[in-house]
Amino acid sequence: MPELPEVETTLRGLAPHLVGQRIHGVILRRPDLRWPIPEQIE
Repeated sequence: MPELPEVETTLRGLAPHLVGQRIHGVILRRPDLRWPIPEQIE
């Protein structure tokens, strides 16, 4: 699990590109991570 400073650095790098944008799709590469991913998520 990443440490909080790493997560914050990632957030600050991505936020200017993502805030106000809509996510149109995702690529699920590791469905076995923390919680099961619902089937409805494509």
